[in-house]
Amino acid sequence: MKPKKYLNPYLGGVLLGLVLLSANFISGRGLGASGAIKSCIVTATTIISPSSAQTSGFIKEYTEKHTGNPMKNWLVFEMLGVLVGGFLSGAIAGRLKFKVEHSPKITSRKRLIMALIGGVLFGWGSQLGRGCTSGSALSGMAVLSLGGFITMMAIFGTAFALAYFFRKNWI
Repeated sequence: MKPKKYLNPYLGGVLLGLVLLSANFISGRGLGASGAIKSCIVTATTIISPSSAQTSGFIKEYTEKHTGNPMKNWLVFEMLGVLVGGFLSGAIAGRLKFKVEHSPKITSRKRLIMALIGGVLFGWGSQLGRGCTSGSALSGMAVLSLGGFITMMAIFGTAFALAYFFRKNWI
């Protein structure tokens, strides 16, 4: 079976830029994923432990800035669209497989643990940096913010510096 081709990365970059431009034009804001995660955390904590939610500085800060249901934030719908769109794209292209891809040098379990650790560190870093790569770097660069350019350089610089040490998990 002949593998299906991916979208040209240059065309993909232009399309991503157009999506970002459209988001800024329509909503007056750029893109971002960490805000959606924050909305989910606030909602889950409020449901599971209302007393903890009332004493948490993180949640108190969020609720002071936002009124209403956190799950009605437009970023939550953006992330749902990304998840559903990615699922549909994989299904239509015949690439939807429920398996863990990894190097033959490691196990599926180790690959999943490393992915979880990486995701947690990236999420924590996005809170320290007041936004994820989409919000801080892409949206920041789109409005020619010096902070956006610095964030993008820090993200790619750190990834380049650490790639040597973690490459055995993938190749």
